[in-house]
Amino acid sequence: MKKTKQYFYREWVIYGLLIGLSVLILGRLFYLQVINSAELKARGADFQAIRQTMLYERGTIMDAQGNVLAKSVPVKDVYADPRMLDTSIAKDKTLTSEQILQKKEKIAENIAAILGEDKNDILTLLRKDLAWVSLKRQVDISTVEKIKELDIQGIGFSDNYKRSYPAGEMGAAILGIVNMAGDGVEGLEYSYNAELKGEANLENPVETDQNNEIQDNVQSGDNLTLTLDSTIQHLIEHELDDIVAETKPQRAVILAMDPKTGKILGMGSRPSYDPSNYASTKPDQRKNLAISMIYEPGSTFKIITGSAALEENAINTTQLFKDPGYWVVGGRRITNWDSDRKAHGNITFVDGMKLSSNVVLAQVGQKLGRDLFYTYLKSFGFGSLTDIDISGEERGLLIDKSRVKSLELATMSFGQANLVTPIQLLTAICAVANGGQLMQPYIVENIKNKDGEIVSKTQPKVVRQVISETTSKTMSDILVSVVDSGTGSRAKIPGIKVAGKTGTAQKIDPKTGKYSDTDYIVSFVGYAPADDPKIAVLVVIDTPHAPVVQGGTLGGPRVKNIIEGTLQYYGVPVSAETPSDLTKVDPDALVEEAAAKNGNTAADKNSTPARQAGEGEVLVPDLKGLTIRQAGELLGKLDLRYEFGGSGLAYKQSPEAGKVVNRGDTIEVLFGTGK
Repeated sequence: MKKTKQYFYREWVIYGLLIGLSVLILGRLFYLQVINSAELKARGADFQAIRQTMLYERGTIMDAQGNVLAKSVPVKDVYADPRMLDTSIAKDKTLTSEQILQKKEKIAENIAAILGEDKNDILTLLRKDLAWVSLKRQVDISTVEKIKELDIQGIGFSDNYKRSYPAGEMGAAILGIVNMAGDGVEGLEYSYNAELKGEANLENPVETDQNNEIQDNVQSGDNLTLTLDSTIQHLIEHELDDIVAETKPQRAVILAMDPKTGKILGMGSRPSYDPSNYASTKPDQRKNLAISMIYEPGSTFKIITGSAALEENAINTTQLFKDPGYWVVGGRRITNWDSDRKAHGNITFVDGMKLSSNVVLAQVGQKLGRDLFYTYLKSFGFGSLTDIDISGEERGLLIDKSRVKSLELATMSFGQANLVTPIQLLTAICAVANGGQLMQPYIVENIKNKDGEIVSKTQPKVVRQVISETTSKTMSDILVSVVDSGTGSRAKIPGIKVAGKTGTAQKIDPKTGKYSDTDYIVSFVGYAPADDPKIAVLVVIDTPHAPVVQGGTLGGPRVKNIIEGTLQYYGVPVSAETPSDLTKVDPDALVEEAAAKNGNTAADKNSTPARQAGEGEVLVPDLKGLTIRQAGELLGKLDLRYEFGGSGLAYKQSPEAGKVVNRGDTIEVLFGTGK
C-alpha cells in the first residue's frame, strides 16, 4: 500500500511540473505577443533595415584600354505593404466597399503601367493579407521616381544594384551573367565572384531618409582589368556577324591570343545574347564556345603532327611521300579534302602541308608512331584543361591509346577522331609560333581595389617547353609557304609574313554514326608576323552554307582581316598602301583637341556642329586619316563606342564629324584606301 501511494505521488509531481511549464510558456507568449509586441516590431524593423544594408556593389570589369564592359548601377526594389495600403484607403470614410475595391484596382493599374507589368498580377499582390510583398526588383531610378509621384502610402522602395553592360553583346559569353541575388553564375562574373562582390559595412548605425529609405555606405568589390582589347574584339565581332550573315552556320567561333604571353586579345562566338536580358535566353546561347565547343579540328591539327615528327627527326622537310590521291590503311580508303583531291605523286612534306594532303600526314603519323604521337598530344595540352581563368572550359576527348590501331593513328594525324576545344588548339599552335613554349592562356590582366591599387597581377606562365626553337622556326616557315603559295593564300597580307593553315573536317552524322558528305566544320588558324608574332587567330565555322565549303575559302579572309587590322592598330605597317606611324599623330593631343572642340567649335575645320553639345552629349570628332588604334583611343576617351570595319586608315565614318551624339553612342568607321 505504501508503494502504491509513493507511485501516485511521483505521478502527480510530474503532472504538476508539466502544467507549470505549460503555464510559463503560455505566459511568455502572451507577454511577447501582446504586452511587448511593440518592442518586437521595432526589433523586426531594425533587422529588416540591417538586412537591407547588406548590399553588394560589384566591381567593374574593364578591357585593356580601360573601357567599361560591366558595371553595377544603383536601382530600387519596389515593394508594397498591403495592410498599410488597406488602412490608408479606408481612412476615407466616404468611400463605399465597392469604391475601395475600385481605388485599389486603379492603384494597381497605375503601378503596373509604370513597371511594365500585368495589372492583374499587381492587383493580386496588393490584395494579399501581408505586411510585405515584392512588386518588382531592380527597377531603374527614373521609373521609381514616377511611382513616387503617385504618393501612395504602403508602396516602398529599397536600395539595390543591377549589372549594366555598356558594350551590349560584345564579349557577352566572356563576361557571363549575374543573378538577382547579386552573384555571378557564368563566365568571369562567376570565376571572379569573390573578388567582384563587395561586402556591406554593418559597423555603422543604420540611418534612413524622409522616405524611410536606407542610407548606408556600401563597400565596392574589386575591379578587373582584362587582356581583352575592345579594338580587336570589335574586329572579331564584325567578322562573326559577317560569317553568320553570309554562311548561316550552326555555330561560329573566333579566338585571338598573344602567342608569346598567352594573353587573350579577343574572343567571340555565335550564337550570342544580350547579358542585360539574359532571363529570356537559353543556356546554349550563353555558352562560351571558344572554351567549351569540342570538335574534330581537321587539317589545322596537321601543324601538331608535323611539329612532333620534325622534333623527333621522324621526317625532314625534303623527304618525299607518295600521294596517289588516296591511301588505304586498316581497310579504309583515306582521301584528301582541303586541296584538289587529286593525285600529287611524290611530294615533300612541305608540299604536303601546302596542299593539305591527308595522305602525306597519315604517313607522317605512322612514321612518328603511336607512343610518341600520344606523348606530344599530352605535351601540347590535348585532353587536359588549359586552366584559362573563365568558367565553363571543356577538356576535349582523346581516344584511349590502347584502342589506337593503324587506322586511328592515320586519321588522328590529320585531325579526325580526337576532339579538341578552340582554346586548346590555339594555345598549342601558339607554342609552335613562339619558339616552342606552351603558355597558359589568361584573360584577367590585374585586379584593383576601389582605390585603384593593384592587389593581384597575372604574370605569363610557361607550362612546358614542347618543341625546340629550331622546330618552331622550321614549322613557321612551312606555314608561311602555306599562305604564300598553298591552300591558305586567302590570308595573305602584303608586306607581312603570315603563317597559317586551313582545316575542313567532316562531321559525324548522328543518324548513321558515319562521317557526313554534306556537313563540315571549317577552320583557319594564322599568326603574324611569323618571325615575331604579335597575334594568333583561330576561326571555326560549324556547318556553313556556301558554294565552296573549305577552311581556306571561308576562314582565311576572316583571319586576314583581323590580323591586318590588329597589326595596323599596333602600329605595324602592313603594306606600302597602308602606312602606319604612330609617332606622326599623338592620340592624347587628338583627345585634347576633340575635348576643346566639344566646347563651342566644330569637330573639324570643314564641318559646323548642328548645335552645342549639352550635358551627356559630345560632338563627333573627325577620324579620317587615323589608324584603328588612334581612332579607338580617341573615341574611347570621349565615352563613345565604336564599330570598325576593314584595315588601314579611316576614310569614312557615321555619324559624320560635327554631329551631336549621346555619350555611349556607337560610331561606325571604315578603314582602307577609300577607293
